[in-house]
Amino acid sequence: MALNRRISKFFFPSLTPNFVIRAGCIALAAYLVFGHLLTPFWIKGNSMEPAYRNGQVNFCWKLRYLFSKPYRGDVVVIRFTGERITLLKRVVALENEEVEFQNGKLLINGKEQEEPYLQYPYDWTLPARRVEPGSVYVVGDNRSVPMQNHLFGQTSLTRILGGPLW
Repeated sequence: MALNRRISKFFFPSLTPNFVIRAGCIALAAYLVFGHLLTPFWIKGNSMEPAYRNGQVNFCWKLRYLFSKPYRGDVVVIRFTGERITLLKRVVALENEEVEFQNGKLLINGKEQEEPYLQYPYDWTLPARRVEPGSVYVVGDNRSVPMQNHLFGQTSLTRILGGPLW
């Protein structure tokens, strides 16, 4: 009987002022953490495979680029429209760099880049283009599908929300 009472009290506590204050503090902390610091997002699509798979859930660490800019090779969360629709992409070129694809090879300022995170071969060809100041060039990791089926390109640093937590 005492065990049933303890279980009942655990799931249905009495609404004392202390309980209400604690519940309010927990709700406020959850709102601040998961609404402004670690925003959850759901990965839809295969553009970042094999590193990030379709259907996975991750968190966007919004403070990641508070005091620095993204580096080449960083995976970033980009605001596509509003803050609800985001893209997960890898930074391949930084501002004022020239980026191009030649027969499946990424060239930055005319030098071929190693991309150890790629698993599938691809044959993209894209003429050279310069990344504007205040922007980066982003591409997904899964380049085995035709270039026309990907969302990629130059994006402003102001559209980068942060980086995935893991």
